[in-house]
Amino acid sequence: MGRIFVVDLEGRSYRCKFCKTQLALADELISRAFHCRRGKAYLFNNVVNVTVGPHEERMMISGMHTVSDVFCCSCGQLLGWKYETAHEESQKYKQGKFALERDGITDGEDSEFCIAFL
Repeated sequence: MGRIFVVDLEGRSYRCKFCKTQLALADELISRAFHCRRGKAYLFNNVVNVTVGPHEERMMISGMHTVSDVFCCSCGQLLGWKYETAHEESQKYKQGKFALERDGITDGEDSEFCIAFL
């Protein structure tokens, strides 16, 4: 197994709730209105410090998608998924984006989700 290199982000960021590894800048947040099996999820343009699992077909609330599970590169915790392919035209905007489950992330301020969005 090789050495893990972690990307340091400058600015307000979301972190892994379990090990505090930075995952995404607040500016990368697209939507806080996504849902997953265990509750709410946030949609991001880009995330860092994750590993991506194999592609699989998954039926979701919005239809069939090809997705890959996303794991924290430091602690291995399942954090969400990456949309690889959307099969319905109305869902194509999700392709290449990441959904992180709210119960697995924190805003990096040691108090959950205090980043204010105007």
